[in-house]
Amino acid sequence: MPYKEKEIEKKYYSIGEVANMFDVATSLIRFWESEFDIIKPKKNRKGNRQFTKDDIQHVKLIYHLVKEKGYTLQGAKSMLKNGSQSAMDRMEMVESLKNIRGFLSEIKNRL
Repeated sequence: MPYKEKEIEKKYYSIGEVANMFDVATSLIRFWESEFDIIKPKKNRKGNRQFTKDDIQHVKLIYHLVKEKGYTLQGAKSMLKNGSQSAMDRMEMVESLKNIRGFLSEIKNRL
């Protein structure tokens, strides 16, 4: 069995990397951090934010609610208070359906 190099997975991401993932300004990520208590990045000795995969999932959920679904900040907070897991499940379902739609469109184009 040939040696396979393991892909290194990052544990922490900088605020700049997170902002790039969503194509938003770092100031928006900081603002959301102050507005939504589910975003809690660790800070290193220098005070730089270190986002985990869970933090990024929370930012993704807020991005989905505010930027894609058009919720106000208060509406997004209310949605999260009433059940962030159900909001996360809905977001993942929509994402999955978009992937399926893209796959089916690709098949249709090849026919």
